[in-house]
Amino acid sequence: MLKNLFTVSAWTGLSRLLGFVRDVLFAAVLGAGPVADAFLVAFSLPNMFRRILAEGALNLAFVPIYSKKLETGKNHQEFASQAVSTLAAVLILLVLVAQLIMPAMVFAMASGYFGDTRFNTATLFGRIAFPYIFFIALAALLSGILNSHRRFWVAAAAPVLLNIIFVHVLAVSYVASYDIGLVMAVSVPVAGLAQLLFVFMGIRRAGIRIELRLPRLTPDIRHLLVIAAPAAMTGGVIQLNLLIGRQVASFEQGAVAWLNYADRLVQVPLGIVGVAVGVVLLPALSRKLAAGDVSGGNHLFNRCCEISLALSIPAAVALAVFSVPIVSVLFERGAFGEHDTSRTALALMIYACGLPAFVFQKAYQPLFFAREDTRTPFKLSLVAMVTNAVVAVGLMQTLGYVAAALGTTASGWVLLILFMHRARRLGQAATLDRQFWWSFPRILLASAAMGGALFAAYLWGREFFFMPGIRYVAVTLLTFSGIAIYAGVFLLLKMWTR
Repeated sequence: MLKNLFTVSAWTGLSRLLGFVRDVLFAAVLGAGPVADAFLVAFSLPNMFRRILAEGALNLAFVPIYSKKLETGKNHQEFASQAVSTLAAVLILLVLVAQLIMPAMVFAMASGYFGDTRFNTATLFGRIAFPYIFFIALAALLSGILNSHRRFWVAAAAPVLLNIIFVHVLAVSYVASYDIGLVMAVSVPVAGLAQLLFVFMGIRRAGIRIELRLPRLTPDIRHLLVIAAPAAMTGGVIQLNLLIGRQVASFEQGAVAWLNYADRLVQVPLGIVGVAVGVVLLPALSRKLAAGDVSGGNHLFNRCCEISLALSIPAAVALAVFSVPIVSVLFERGAFGEHDTSRTALALMIYACGLPAFVFQKAYQPLFFAREDTRTPFKLSLVAMVTNAVVAVGLMQTLGYVAAALGTTASGWVLLILFMHRARRLGQAATLDRQFWWSFPRILLASAAMGGALFAAYLWGREFFFMPGIRYVAVTLLTFSGIAIYAGVFLLLKMWTR
């Protein structure tokens, strides 16, 4: 499990690193202006449907069924071919409908754009970028097949291609004075096709035969759709959460971009830790359940929980305490000014407070999905969505775009608490063991010590973090110092309390 977690985390980390390069270039060239806002909304449309259909519905429902068929030696390749064919047919229909109703989709995503240039620009970019959903959703389903075969690196490496293409397009467009927003929109489906081809080659090398055929409602597909429907609604609820935040932010110029840049920073530990835990744990738990190994499944669950907290809590503390220098060093150049830095840093502090909850959820969700229980996560997600809406909309007039970040963080903690409460009904499989409770207070103490040291160092040498040239060295040194302090204090506590 640790080997697989490291594989997924390493490739995800590389993808996030290239994503930073992309975001730095994007911020320098477009800043938080109208073209940036328009592209971010247009790009979010296919990604929203990807999370609902592929990662949210078919993948979460498909992986447990496929893993159990694989474990028991039943017709897993036939089932995979049927699922891929069904998804492809649905995606073709979705792309055609989206082209017709794109203005309505943009309005639903960012009604604050209506009446200014951002609306028409986002509509144009959305029509160009939306076919990305066809390629990336199929790639996500094929990735689930590979993960079930314990071939994690191909699926984890595929997103690297997206960021390589984006970085290349941004650099070339800036140097050649192209219309950067338009060229970026065109590059979106191109990047999706590249990822699909890469994952498909991984499928071929693994010796898995996937054959496209006319979709049919076989008993297996009916069973898949029954399980996938609540999972799709769960994904839809999560996307509604994001939509609420984007709607709140769309009424303030630049706010969509500020929230996006802050979210990108939080996505680094969330992707490296949380996503990796979810990707590895779901097929592993499904196979354990198929084999009747409850204690083995519980051990996997606890170690994933322990890893989740050990990495997410110090990351959250560091991002909250050190938000302004991090945003300044990464983004403040070109069209991204000091005002944008302060606004983005405030959103980052709020998102960071919810990071442990976002990561810990990834360890709890597979407990339900591995049992083909997609209704429970849907019901709990509805409660979290209401929490998000009440906080974000209720505080919008008072706090502006900050209300969107507060709503996201509050709903994250509410959902985690609900998951933990409902998981108690699963018995031994969801019980947190002694080793977890032994590590938990030490993780908190080590994170607090690291946070205090970082804050003291920031106050002492504040001017160094904003001086050209020197600020890069200062932030780098403090980052590695924080890692060393956290690890050192944790090990000392471990030795002292033996």
